[in-house]
Amino acid sequence: MNLVTGATGLLGSQLVERLLAGGEAVRILVRSDSLPPFLQHRDVEVAICDLGNARAVQRAVAGTECVYHCAAPVGDWGRWEDFRSGTVDTTRHVMDACVRGGVRRLLYVSSVSVYGRPKPRAGDGMCDEETPLGQRFRSWDYYGRAKLEAERLVRSLGSLATVVRPTWIYGPRDRVVLPRMIRALRDRRVAIIGSGDNLLNIVYSEDVAEGAILAANSPDGAGEVFNLVSDGEITQRQFFDLLCDWMGLPHVRHRVPFWLADAAGFISELTSRATRRKTAPAASRSGIALLSRPTFFSNEKARDRLGWQPRMNVREGLERAVAWQKTSG
Repeated sequence: MNLVTGATGLLGSQLVERLLAGGEAVRILVRSDSLPPFLQHRDVEVAICDLGNARAVQRAVAGTECVYHCAAPVGDWGRWEDFRSGTVDTTRHVMDACVRGGVRRLLYVSSVSVYGRPKPRAGDGMCDEETPLGQRFRSWDYYGRAKLEAERLVRSLGSLATVVRPTWIYGPRDRVVLPRMIRALRDRRVAIIGSGDNLLNIVYSEDVAEGAILAANSPDGAGEVFNLVSDGEITQRQFFDLLCDWMGLPHVRHRVPFWLADAAGFISELTSRATRRKTAPAASRSGIALLSRPTFFSNEKARDRLGWQPRMNVREGLERAVAWQKTSG
């Protein structure tokens, strides 16, 4: 029996589907019995549980062999208290339940955000699993800080746990990043940052799900960390052009230098904090970094030890993601 938290999300839902396709038994942990359409009528056990309730989490974990912990607040806006409770405290509850329940493996979905803003490794210019964590976090980078704190807790379990660090995940059922970008494109609030020639380190949700399952079931994965990232197939400019073509919008032509975009993002964040805005500002520094940073995270360890590699062509994957936004998003 496999337990998946965050089963209604972008990655968690793909994990459920791939596990079921492989003939595995699956239990999903959700907050209510109001399941989204893609989970209805699936052959899964449903555990209705709030991850903030430690005893309820223990009951949900009981009798499972492997736990895939995907649930966490995703985004670049909010209060530290919410990120801490939704990421760190809930992870602690899942960890304790796994220890008490005697599970074989806890697979924790972290993020490359735990690196902060690392400098590329000398020699090949890459960032791998040995790169120091938490480098040069920006103010209010609560998502990355919370993920780092939760990951450190998980790694204290030693060989009981495995950690995967995906980069920017895209695909159908994305309710966070792609919808925000599409709205910005429709409102003509998008500019190319820098030259636009940087390769984006995006990775398809099904590929990440496959990597997580490989890591959770590999003897070589016990106590290890793996970057699940792409090699970079598409530039920032090509990314915007494809989105615009599929949405019937004109291509983005306006360009701004990175330093100006970063400064504008800081001012936007500062203003929003001062006015206690609850929704994310139009521009944020983490969003700007997501689009403008180069591809420099290494997936060599996952390739060598797990035999994993991204398989989805980025153009086809993006087309599927946009099609889902049009029909269901």
